[in-house]
Amino acid sequence: MACSCFPEDRPAARGGERYNFAAGPAMLPPTVLAQIQDELPNWQGSGLSVLEQPFTGAPFKDLMQQAEQDLRALLALPPNYRVLFLHGGASCQFALLPLNLLAPGQSADYLESGHWASKAIAEARRHTPLNIIASGRDNGFTALPEPGEWRLDPRAGYCHVTSNETANGLQLQHFPAIQAPLVADMTSDFLTRPLPVERFGLIYASAQKNLGVAGLCLLIVRDDLLGPPRAGLPSPFSYALQAEQQSRLCTPPTFALYCAALMLRWIGQQGGLAAMARAGRAKSQLLYRAVDASGFYHCRQRVADRSTVNVCFQLRDARLLPQFLAEAQRAGLYHLQGHGAVGGVRASLYNAMPLAGVERLLGFMHDFERRHG
Repeated sequence: MACSCFPEDRPAARGGERYNFAAGPAMLPPTVLAQIQDELPNWQGSGLSVLEQPFTGAPFKDLMQQAEQDLRALLALPPNYRVLFLHGGASCQFALLPLNLLAPGQSADYLESGHWASKAIAEARRHTPLNIIASGRDNGFTALPEPGEWRLDPRAGYCHVTSNETANGLQLQHFPAIQAPLVADMTSDFLTRPLPVERFGLIYASAQKNLGVAGLCLLIVRDDLLGPPRAGLPSPFSYALQAEQQSRLCTPPTFALYCAALMLRWIGQQGGLAAMARAGRAKSQLLYRAVDASGFYHCRQRVADRSTVNVCFQLRDARLLPQFLAEAQRAGLYHLQGHGAVGGVRASLYNAMPLAGVERLLGFMHDFERRHG
């Protein structure tokens, strides 16, 4: 098994150790980028680009089948779950979830854990009654409500959680077993750790964090939730109809799907989800320890709820933030600005970010503090 921090994938060849800490689209492993570059004009010796492959052809069907098999192996996915490769990002699912999973007038439970959970709630409310089971709004989304505080409705059609809040730097560490189907937006921490899949009715995730490029949303849905589409729901947005057609009811996002297939294979080659989790903990703990030991930086998130993939922190003198970001970019450390709704600094440490990137960031932070603290 390869080293959990993937030194072989340090992007030294890309212009002098440049590291992309963007929340998404995120960095890709150099080996995957090189394979895309190599295969783009001539995929599998066909003489045609992967961009030109018909999705109904045998080669692309084989690619989709292999991608699903690799995903099933990584997650130890039970046979009663279907895998869907759909258009659009997770935000599309904010509306499509109630339209696919609920009967007209049926309510759903939602945990308000941060910026993206609030977005999901606002969109779902356009289509169905909601029950907010708990909220972190009163603490400024610096901590997650404990599962013991969740006020679950026994009549709810499903319970929605956001496993990782990219803007707020919070992450659910455990997923309780509940009566209603548990639905999770895992866009930013999907495939960063092993999961108790059997506790979920549905998992969805956009691809541009840990699965490649934007344009693809991957769904894992339990068979019993694939009911007939609601009247008026367009066929391409029906989970059941897409499942019947193996995600080929209409043209899927072929290039994004191809990139996801490469990323799934890469994750397996690095040692799978256990290796991803070890690397994620190592990278994030290094950064959190440095922030907590400093009087110059500070992290407002409760320690038990801190995200391993989106490390958010502040400069105690906020006036220095523009200079910090500008100097970081000149040092080859890109896209460290926090989300517009929160501010501060955000270092996104997805699977493709090597330990060397975090070490480079720490060196810059120590030097900036020495010069300005």
